[in-house]
Amino acid sequence: MSSQVNTPPLPGPTVGTFAAEHLSPSYPERAARGTAGKLRAWQAEALDLYFEKEPRDFLAAATPGAGKTTFALRLATELIARRVIDQVIVVSPTEHLKKQWADAAHRVGIRLNPDFKNNEGFGGRRYHGVAITYAQVAMKPSHHRAMVESARTLVILDEVHHGGDALSWGDAIREAFEGATRRLSLTGTPFRSDTAPIPFVSYVRNEKGIRLSQSDYAYGYGRALADGVVRPVIFMAYAGKMRWRTKMGEEMEARLGQGDTKDITSQAWRTALDPMGEWMPAVLRAADLRLTEVRQSIPDAGGLVIATDQTTARAYAALLQEITGTIPTVVLSDEKESSERIEAFARSESRWMVAVRMVSEGVDVPRLSVGVYATSASTPLYFAQAIGRFVRARRRGETASIFLPSVPSLLALASTLEYERDHALDRDTSAEDGLLDDDMMDEANRAEKASETLPDEFVWQALESEANFDRVFYEGNEFGFAAETGSDEELDFIGLPGILEPDQVRELLQQRQARQSKRSASKPPSETPEPQALYRTLKEQRTLLNSLVGIRAKLNGEPHGIVHAELRRVCGGPAVGQASVTQLQARIDYLRRGMRS
Repeated sequence: MSSQVNTPPLPGPTVGTFAAEHLSPSYPERAARGTAGKLRAWQAEALDLYFEKEPRDFLAAATPGAGKTTFALRLATELIARRVIDQVIVVSPTEHLKKQWADAAHRVGIRLNPDFKNNEGFGGRRYHGVAITYAQVAMKPSHHRAMVESARTLVILDEVHHGGDALSWGDAIREAFEGATRRLSLTGTPFRSDTAPIPFVSYVRNEKGIRLSQSDYAYGYGRALADGVVRPVIFMAYAGKMRWRTKMGEEMEARLGQGDTKDITSQAWRTALDPMGEWMPAVLRAADLRLTEVRQSIPDAGGLVIATDQTTARAYAALLQEITGTIPTVVLSDEKESSERIEAFARSESRWMVAVRMVSEGVDVPRLSVGVYATSASTPLYFAQAIGRFVRARRRGETASIFLPSVPSLLALASTLEYERDHALDRDTSAEDGLLDDDMMDEANRAEKASETLPDEFVWQALESEANFDRVFYEGNEFGFAAETGSDEELDFIGLPGILEPDQVRELLQQRQARQSKRSASKPPSETPEPQALYRTLKEQRTLLNSLVGIRAKLNGEPHGIVHAELRRVCGGPAVGQASVTQLQARIDYLRRGMRS
């Protein structure tokens, strides 16, 4: 197996020289002048905890933006200085993150090779280790095992939840790194909602017999926010009316956030994200206005639009160019050119970047202050990763602003940003947390592709979308009421100053809400819009509709099925079980009008 390694890892004597030269007893003072300056309280606390027991495996869960990289590299240098390890292997999810790790390691005197290939060695005495991806390990685990066994090795598993992405990945990681001297696992997000065990993570059964992952050290968003390590986040939710044609040729209509079925919610959400409608341009204009306001206080503040796929990413970029008059940076895949674009954007003062999912995890662009969540992903894992791109604090008073669709699953995640969650095995995940599953949107996209050979009337199509400001979420509380885009009420919330302390944010949001209520109350009756119907839940609406149908059937001596058929003919839409809130309300109103007459 050792013959597979063309160039041996850094041998012991050379590592010893490295440790003496760069990591002498005075190293902590020099490290303080390196990448992170003085260690944050949580980093020092975690290091102390580690060296109390010096375990072979250690899992540190710290919120995005807290400084996991600095903690890991400090631990690596300490282990080298103490002659515990001779080499370092960092495993990360993407090509871009390999380079990010190598750059950070270089600043503390550790040389990692991010260009390592599976058919070669470290690169001689020039390097103290390698930075690789999980995919590389899965392709040739025996090669990485040979390197691990050739010297005392610290393996850093960045975003370790990727070890559960696929059975083959987990098996490969276990095979490659089983023999490592020490393993440090890092995660900054909730674990995946699946039941695949993650290598080198410990699980303990709770009182219900469910195995839960056990972190050796946890540093959540709530504590990081209190410590001033991360920024607070304001979520700007936008609703609106959506209309689309299903692949069966039926026209559907619904509003975002009305408590519809998962299928209707996903289709309305998909319609909102269509770049050809009115919803996305309206939200992008609002987000750009917010960015302009923030840049009054933070001149280099940038914005990021997270798209579902490359086609929509390009379309969103075209919309932003039309809105701003400048060309945004577009990042479409995890390639060298894309990494260079991200780095160039991070160093510039450009306004906007549009990207698909690769920017959601680990990518460090601290100047990002405004985000548009224009993707169909809705798992706690992905949402936390995405929001993590905006919370990295640079100075006191910075606040992140995220624009997102008013979809129940996303609003629930926005309201519980501080909620921490362990990876659980042995459970049914089909209805986890009651959240919309990403598979719903993926299934719709697959159906669209499969129907491309059918007549046009069987192709899913977004027909119309409108946007309106819905409300603001901050610290788990809601502020504001529905308002038209471009209205004074919307601008009140978009125009919050770019630099505010958390308590000032809360106070201003309360003032804005009070002002909005006062404006509404002071309008003359002729200007006061008709109050919107207080829609019931689907279950309540179906019950009410069936009751009215029963009354109508009894009065006219007709079977229930005949009444339902008439309602579908007059009001449109599918059967009751598939109808949206709006469609059910239309049938209820129709029956009530008939009874009154």
